[in-house]
Amino acid sequence: MSFAFLLTSLIVVASPGTGVLYTLATALTRGGRAAVAASFGCTLGILPAMGAAMVGLAAVLHTSALAFAALKWLGVAYLLYMAWQTLREQGALSVEARRDGGADARVIVTGFLINILNPKLSIFFLAFLPQFIATDEAHPIARMLELSATFMLMTFVVFVLYGLFAARVRDHVVSRPKVMAWLRRAFAGGFALLGAKLAFAER
Repeated sequence: MSFAFLLTSLIVVASPGTGVLYTLATALTRGGRAAVAASFGCTLGILPAMGAAMVGLAAVLHTSALAFAALKWLGVAYLLYMAWQTLREQGALSVEARRDGGADARVIVTGFLINILNPKLSIFFLAFLPQFIATDEAHPIARMLELSATFMLMTFVVFVLYGLFAARVRDHVVSRPKVMAWLRRAFAGGFALLGAKLAFAER
């Protein structure tokens, strides 16, 4: 595993994006367990992008304006839905005093959908991973699986660290209604801005 791949992956994973925003929002209002669930869901959302890159679907998204636009606008709609739910205190920033398996499952599914509805992720895998596979590699698919698994592991670990840090300050935040109100607006605005950024994304 090259140092260049690990460093580049770390920069990509740690950079603030939809997954990080969702994990932080979940951790601040639902605690550390939910943060781990959100991290797991966002990491699972990488699997379809990884599979798409391997079978060439990412290339189809890259060349087909219709396919790219369809997935892109689904992603935009979902991010705007997340923003609306956050403002209504029914989404990522709805405070729950107790946790249960069903709630954790919903957190995982939401994290999964956030990543699967981002067509740029599939194209990123198509453009990023092959750079670290030698042209004379005897088993390119196995090598791509190895790199993808490493990227996913880094994603999970970094997101969990983000989430657990946010969970530690949770009590100080939840107990202050004015702070929660501003956080809801900030996270809703963040989801909306990421939706707008995706809306203007080009292939």
